[in-house]
Amino acid sequence: MAKVSGAKAAPADSGVAAGVSGGTAPVVRDPSVLGGGQAPRIRRTRRSELMIWWREIDRVLLGLVMALVVVGTVAVAAASPASAHRLSTHQKALGDLHFFWLHLRWLAVGLVAMFGASMLPKETARRAAILLAAVMIVGLMLVPVLGSEVKGAKRWILGIQPSEFLKPGFAIAVAWILSWKVRDAQMPVIRLSMGLIGLVSALLMAQPDFGSTVLFCGVWFVLVLLSGLPLSRVAWAMVGGIGIVVAAYLFYPNATHRIDNFISGGAEFDQVDLAMRTLVAGGWTGAGLWLGVRKNALPEAHTDYIFSVIGEEFGLLACGLVVILYCAIVLRVLLRLVDEEDLFTILAATGLVAQLAGQAFINILVNLQLFPSKGMTLPLISYGGSSTIALLLSVGFLLAITRRNPYLTRETFHLGELTRK
Repeated sequence: MAKVSGAKAAPADSGVAAGVSGGTAPVVRDPSVLGGGQAPRIRRTRRSELMIWWREIDRVLLGLVMALVVVGTVAVAAASPASAHRLSTHQKALGDLHFFWLHLRWLAVGLVAMFGASMLPKETARRAAILLAAVMIVGLMLVPVLGSEVKGAKRWILGIQPSEFLKPGFAIAVAWILSWKVRDAQMPVIRLSMGLIGLVSALLMAQPDFGSTVLFCGVWFVLVLLSGLPLSRVAWAMVGGIGIVVAAYLFYPNATHRIDNFISGGAEFDQVDLAMRTLVAGGWTGAGLWLGVRKNALPEAHTDYIFSVIGEEFGLLACGLVVILYCAIVLRVLLRLVDEEDLFTILAATGLVAQLAGQAFINILVNLQLFPSKGMTLPLISYGGSSTIALLLSVGFLLAITRRNPYLTRETFHLGELTRK
């Protein structure tokens, strides 16, 4: 199984030493006078590196992501007045576009992180993501001690939310562990990955953050399933997952509270009901930008319930477009991986896109009153600080991992090879 990376120019000697009549000619430093079939040294400039990056990057995927970013920018502008009015006080009145201007700042930082990460070689991106995961796990350990509490949960430390930045690192770290099976089929990669997800889940539930725990476990299950988990074990894993949810409901107050509110009604369920009513208030084409009324009663209109704001102001057709964009991103990544030969690339890219799509559809289902409230943002659309930067960083890693030289042929890798031994 051959591993193919971007084409690189082989370095040549900077000069030529030729023996003449027992003596040695001086070293020639000017590449233009090199002879004897020797190639001159090729120096990469910033422009040439950008050209290589543009040739190897998945431009369709980049275009889909940027389309979502544009939709998100307009959506935050639509939701900003409602949230600004709700959070204004007698001492400090927030401007209508307060969150919009803040969003542009975070978006600028996130885009720099995305493009910077997308230019990394695959191996460098892998190492950076694993290092990021390690640092964020340490951050999660420190949150109960040094973290600040917001709305009854300790999730922030030094102004960032470690669980958000852990998302890209976690997906790539699990993919890296599972890919060891290619080198040694006897290595207990699934059990090693179970140890990692167990540690992350325990740290998240201590905050408490049941929603993120569900998302991380879902990504882990997708990767384990894709790595060649036998169907008999898949069934046991599903039974185990159901058992964990039941145990969480019985013994974990955060899960009990959310599930009870979803089933029997309550404050959070009332918010979800209000979000659903706001979503359909605009009909098919919407009331128009800044003409929505129901959004003014929505809590977290610029974050958790921004999908409902899109529905009221731009219509259900716009909501359908958002869903199509998410589906197109998933489909594009899967098509990109059809003829991929490297197991790590397959797992890492799938894990990253599963994380993004999973968070998106949980948020959308909450707005549709089909899922308990989770407090998750809509990826690449909702306002956010660390969440916006972390999500764009995830996209940057995804673009880096799926880079390929279009002029090189590739051997096809089949997952069935893992089970032949």
